[in-house]
Amino acid sequence: MRYAPRPQTEDLGSRPGPVIPDPVFGAVDRRRGLIVGVVVTLLAVVTRFWDLTHPTDDGTPVFDEKHYVPQGWQLLTGGNWIEDNPAYGLVVHPPVGKWMLAFGEALFGYGPMGWRFMSAVSGVIIVLAVYLTARRMARSTMVGALAALFAICDGVLFVQSRMGMLDIFQVLFVVLAFAALISDRDQMRARLHQVFVEGRIDDSPFGPRLGFRWYRFTAGVMLGLACGTKWSGLYFVVFFTLLSLAFDVAARRAYHVQRPWMGVLRRDVVPSGFSLAAMPVAIYLGTFAAWFSSETSVYRYVVGTEVGTGGAFSWVPAALRSLWYYESGILEFHSGLTNSAGNHHPWESKPWTWPMSLRPMLYAIDYGPDQCGGSDCVRGQMLIGTPALWWLAFPMIAWALWRIALRRDWRYAAVLVAYGAAILPWFTQLDRQMYFFYATPMAPFLVIGLALVCGDILSAGAQRRRSDRQTISVLVVAFYAALVIANFVWLWPILTGAPISDVEWGRQMWLPSWS
Repeated sequence: MRYAPRPQTEDLGSRPGPVIPDPVFGAVDRRRGLIVGVVVTLLAVVTRFWDLTHPTDDGTPVFDEKHYVPQGWQLLTGGNWIEDNPAYGLVVHPPVGKWMLAFGEALFGYGPMGWRFMSAVSGVIIVLAVYLTARRMARSTMVGALAALFAICDGVLFVQSRMGMLDIFQVLFVVLAFAALISDRDQMRARLHQVFVEGRIDDSPFGPRLGFRWYRFTAGVMLGLACGTKWSGLYFVVFFTLLSLAFDVAARRAYHVQRPWMGVLRRDVVPSGFSLAAMPVAIYLGTFAAWFSSETSVYRYVVGTEVGTGGAFSWVPAALRSLWYYESGILEFHSGLTNSAGNHHPWESKPWTWPMSLRPMLYAIDYGPDQCGGSDCVRGQMLIGTPALWWLAFPMIAWALWRIALRRDWRYAAVLVAYGAAILPWFTQLDRQMYFFYATPMAPFLVIGLALVCGDILSAGAQRRRSDRQTISVLVVAFYAALVIANFVWLWPILTGAPISDVEWGRQMWLPSWS
């Protein structure tokens, strides 16, 4: 598989001269790209669906599946697609992720396959989206294949793809939003290039209007679904909106628009706001359509019964104020789960431990003689990032910052924006109980960043005239990819809850903080 170096004109937009858009599927053999895409998708299917029905807690859900799996079932069987089961004091997340769970349960019933089917499907789609996005960013099928391989072998994406929880669905929508923004960037540069070729770039000092942007609109839809899965999707709304506007500024500067910043303010800010900010809000509210339409929804008529109709916000419809009362109660509940208030959990972690997966999460544990020659076995499932990937997070970030500062490499800027959206906001609320599964959205951008670094190594070797340098660069990347695969295979027993001996379990615990 030939590595195609990235065109040198693809920077942050400060270099003189127009940036000629690179037709990614023309520069890279389409047939090869299709074959690789099929292969990585099949590998993702095999790993995500293999023995998907295990582990369980004596046939019942494990860990936080115990919350969301029954809620998905209630959505499916309750008759009105809302959650109002009095057994739960609060339904603490919006309904989109639980709709996904309900779809799997509708297909396979209330059992492990039903609980986890849509999670596994989402995990497969994430791998494919990572492949296509990295391929487009690097203009290289090789880099895309490496990113997909890393995504397949990452313990976090792997385990979350096999659990009836919400995080994998949020990651799915976030990755698709990111992919859409990368495609929007390419499409807008192609439109600008057409205007430049036609000699119309100076018709206005602000540059041309770029027309309706379907990819950006799609990104907004995906961000709305991410928010409709978990509230932390809001972080990506903010970061991705800024990223899209930065792409627009860079594109207008690259094509010598006379006033690129003012052009973005006049041409792009409002449409971006509608697509990437207003659209997610509208979709989030739309996910509560069943709640609005039901006469028995929890707190549906709290305004006018328990809460007065007057006040500064009396002009807001009572239904929206009731929803705010409902959701603000959930926010207050979460805000109260602080360490200073005495709320502690043996497996909680703080965000500074997430980049290297220093404090993983135990999802399931069981003991007893089972396929170990009569001796005791451990069957434990842990959410843990593959060390060959996660322990290189800080070197990847350092390399990315160097590339941004000295080479103005837009690819790493985009990756770090997305990676930062997944972790930086959590530093503002350190007193809260937090867990490593909050770091799941970091994983796809970590693997894309690492794949881009591998691409740079290959590119450096390809640009050297000496064949030995090129050989060394290929061997380095090949050795690293093999190391990632070997590390994933080694961790397989504790990622899947396979029965292993006490001795083997001890060998899997590489750090004291893992146990």
